[in-house]
Amino acid sequence: MSLIAPRPCAIGGCVDAMLERRAGGVVLLRSTESLCPYPERITDCLEKWADVAPDRTFVAQRRHRDGEWERVTYAQMLERAGRIASALLERGLSAERPVLILSENSLEHLTLGFGALLAGVPYAPVSPAYSLVSRDFGKLRHIVDTLTPGLVFASGPAYAEAIDAVVAPDVEIVLARGALAARPATPMRALLEASRLPQADVHRAVGAETIAKFLFTSGSTRMPKGVINTHRMLCANQQMIRQSFRFLAEEPPVLVDWLPWNHTFGGNHNVGIALYNGGTLYIDDGKPTSQGIAETLRNLREIAPTVYFNVPKGFEEIARAAEQDAALRARLFSRLKAFFFAGAGLSQAVWDRLDRLGEGEVGQRVCMFTGLGMTETAPSSMFAVGPDVRSGQIGLPVPGVEVKLVPVSGKIEVRFRGPNVMPGYWRSPESTAQAFDEEGFYRTGDGVRFVDPDCPQKGLTFDGRIAEDFKLSSGTFVNVGALRARIAAAGAPYVQDVVIAAPDRDDLGVLIFPRIEECGKLSREQGMRSGAQILGDSQVREWFQNLVNRLWVEGTGSANRIARAYVLADPPSLDYGEITDKGSINQRAVLNCRSRQVDAMYEPACSDPCVIVARANSATTP
Repeated sequence: MSLIAPRPCAIGGCVDAMLERRAGGVVLLRSTESLCPYPERITDCLEKWADVAPDRTFVAQRRHRDGEWERVTYAQMLERAGRIASALLERGLSAERPVLILSENSLEHLTLGFGALLAGVPYAPVSPAYSLVSRDFGKLRHIVDTLTPGLVFASGPAYAEAIDAVVAPDVEIVLARGALAARPATPMRALLEASRLPQADVHRAVGAETIAKFLFTSGSTRMPKGVINTHRMLCANQQMIRQSFRFLAEEPPVLVDWLPWNHTFGGNHNVGIALYNGGTLYIDDGKPTSQGIAETLRNLREIAPTVYFNVPKGFEEIARAAEQDAALRARLFSRLKAFFFAGAGLSQAVWDRLDRLGEGEVGQRVCMFTGLGMTETAPSSMFAVGPDVRSGQIGLPVPGVEVKLVPVSGKIEVRFRGPNVMPGYWRSPESTAQAFDEEGFYRTGDGVRFVDPDCPQKGLTFDGRIAEDFKLSSGTFVNVGALRARIAAAGAPYVQDVVIAAPDRDDLGVLIFPRIEECGKLSREQGMRSGAQILGDSQVREWFQNLVNRLWVEGTGSANRIARAYVLADPPSLDYGEITDKGSINQRAVLNCRSRQVDAMYEPACSDPCVIVARANSATTP
């Protein structure tokens, strides 16, 4: 860990907590700082900044052939959203007949969303992958059946096949551009040409408890659940974030962000930070992949963010590029106050590389923050802030959130209660009832533990999903979250993710999703080859054999000693629920879909070339 002081960054709100111990090992945590007042409606922030700073850019996206940014000011967004709100109200849309959005992040997507917010008509941004990657449209069909939308917006004809497959013929389709071959569609400009109703008329039925949007869960179950997001949830959570990261209020934040708006991290957290604090959001059309990162790097060479958000894979790609690109380093670190990651665990090695880059460029490292949040909590409930945060820590509760720690199945489950917590799942009373305990705390299913049990003020660290843990045949519990993190770190950069197998077996096996492109670099034979050909290469197999051998030797007992592995040539499947479009793995779904590979891994004399058995201890290794 670096000993150089970090760049100064005003924080608060979640740096101290009150602790109450109850019978049965239950612990309550609350921030020592009270939650300050917040607006009734999230659109009140849009009206405020349209009045205070009408000509300030609210959102921008590269749209012109010359690469220039198309900008929308706060005043322009309010005017356009007001016209769309009027058009939606004229159509009689409501929570029973909401707006469904099939689109990547775009100016049109955001404008339509704000129009719906102003009108009090809920909208639901849906993962583009459910339409463009999925072949059976199963999740999209489930969402449409759950919502019964009265209007479907799509960015263009690329969504035609999905629309034809799952959207009823009598539902109006609105397109940002282009046309559909099989059915009529309303151009978005028609909504923008509507006569704008007086603001008082538009806002008459919109209050704190009005449903703002439906966001669908994406990783813990086979079919997504529709999380109700109210205006109160969004506004309260943004005030919690501002009090935790006080630097957001010191100057209007500037974000360069790719995170999808169908997820709470991108759509609530990041868009909300720009809006709530009068900042500017530059839509990044890049992606955190070896190919998609090029557009992100292009944007970061031009736009200097004040705070930068990404998932761990994105930070890995940026760190690699910044080590070789002086222009990128100079722009990225020029006014950056903080990094923030979520979505998965960040490798400490990547974290350390970013520290070194900051120190080399500006003489100070830039603090990396993280926390714990979820779709059901709008999303932020805990933050780990300060100069000594390490990977895996999730910190202390934000102002206004009560945290309840409850012993469950040998772990400590974290539960949340506060104004940012959902009222429930849309049209799913059974799931809603199961989601809350007898005191109204939302059951997250996440395990946590104190960084230092003797000093609770150091905060909590993530301890995996409780439902993922299992017992070996010996009755020994396996802590899946911690083990996955250790294996992924040991396998970097050739291991993308892992799934631990299997309950009731004598020893541990692991399914490995490799980074095929990186694995290809291990071989002396270069050129275009399939994933199976690369994994069959002798140098690649030797590397994975050595990894499994090392994991066996480093294990201290049956609960963390890896005896065997299956290196998978096929990536995780979206259609079968193995992966979300943001890249997180559903352990249960993978084990269900890959049962043949799991069985092969445990066969006494398996001839499958993808199976690797530890050789480090021939006397005990199967």
